[in-house]
Amino acid sequence: MRAYGYLLGVSLSCSLPTSAVMAEVEGEWSSLLEQQWAVDTHGHAQKLETRIQPQWAGHLTESLELTAIGRFRADVYDHISPSVHTPENYSELSMPWYNSEHAEFQLREFYLDTEFLKGFWRIGKQQVVWGQADGIKLLDVVNPQSYREFILEDYEDSRIPLWTVNYEVGLTDDSSLQLLWIPDLTFNELAERDKAFAFSSAEIIPKASGNVKVRLLSTDKPNDGFSDGFSDGFSDGEWGVKYSLFAGGWDLTANYLYHYQDNPVLYQNVVGITPTEVTVEVTPTYERNHLLGATASNAFGEVTVRTEVGYNSDTFHVADDANSLSSDSRGIKKSAELAYVVGLDYQGISDVFLSAQWFQSHLLQHDQSMVRRETKNTVTFLYRHNFENETWELEVLDIHAVEQDDGVVQTKVSHMLESNLELWMGLDVFYGDTDGLYGQFDHNDRWVFGVEWGI
Repeated sequence: MRAYGYLLGVSLSCSLPTSAVMAEVEGEWSSLLEQQWAVDTHGHAQKLETRIQPQWAGHLTESLELTAIGRFRADVYDHISPSVHTPENYSELSMPWYNSEHAEFQLREFYLDTEFLKGFWRIGKQQVVWGQADGIKLLDVVNPQSYREFILEDYEDSRIPLWTVNYEVGLTDDSSLQLLWIPDLTFNELAERDKAFAFSSAEIIPKASGNVKVRLLSTDKPNDGFSDGFSDGFSDGEWGVKYSLFAGGWDLTANYLYHYQDNPVLYQNVVGITPTEVTVEVTPTYERNHLLGATASNAFGEVTVRTEVGYNSDTFHVADDANSLSSDSRGIKKSAELAYVVGLDYQGISDVFLSAQWFQSHLLQHDQSMVRRETKNTVTFLYRHNFENETWELEVLDIHAVEQDDGVVQTKVSHMLESNLELWMGLDVFYGDTDGLYGQFDHNDRWVFGVEWGI
């Protein structure tokens, strides 16, 4: 029997224009107050969280704009938030100012916008979005992600902004170039082992038999550009390039990212063997990767065709043979990966949006000892329908992993009572093999109820 949970949210936002706070400085304040409450069917609370997100945007000079966004989160319970005050996935400069199981306070985004050298510059802590896929990340990996609630949070909220130098310049009327330098080596925030959305799939977490004692060591994390100084930061940080072109009705991009993969590789070493017990040390380590990608999209009447392709030079996968623990591979096998997604969007029915996607990932140097399959296929279906002059909206998203026969269905119905008052309810259902990426959370199904009120 499935376990269902309940979530109640209240969101309050206000926008307060302000004139110059300091001489020659003009800007606008806005803020967001959101509260969410989650309880499963066994009566166990998942969270009772309050979030306050203030924002200031304004002109420092005629050609220089500043945007600053903070975020404070407080949770009565401790079933989702990390327990450590200094999570290992953050760089020193991006670390939350305060963090505990019950509260978090951080500078969410902070960047300057200006024009210089015939181009547009955005310098500071920010989000950079690549790719167009729904529910699946193929090229959208410039920023790491928080998996405190797996993929149930909106990407806008779950992406972790990075300190970045972002330069975009127009080359012709139909083409442009984007250059990224990211000295901020912050990585994915994974749920801790005792939290509601901790990973348990064998593809991600090595499985230990009954006579194996596992000792988890500190993460082997690279120094970021801030630690090594400005000159060394160029080589130690991450780099990205995107070329965009509009030709023949097609929006095209070519992408390159030299970066660390945002999930650590769980290397394993046998350090002790007795007649009754084997001791294995696990060392999480971040590894470099080259990502080459491209996107293309075009509208043909009521149908839009979208595609993304990405080649990863190095991906790392758990091996399930005992010999790999005593070899140089240390329980991990490496392979290049080719992945792509094809999507079709249809808007030929009044007030209805339909979308379908097929995603495939193929390991080019697959080894039989890998827990992961050589080829993985995922399909997604999105249905969105607006009613009553867009005062009602129904949205259903299904993500289904074909080989594991597992997935998640997210359903949401929302109603705008007034222009600033929205009611909504939804249901998130995981299903399938408990060793699958989605099926591992089969016990975390939940109903969702909420209110959003803006003033």
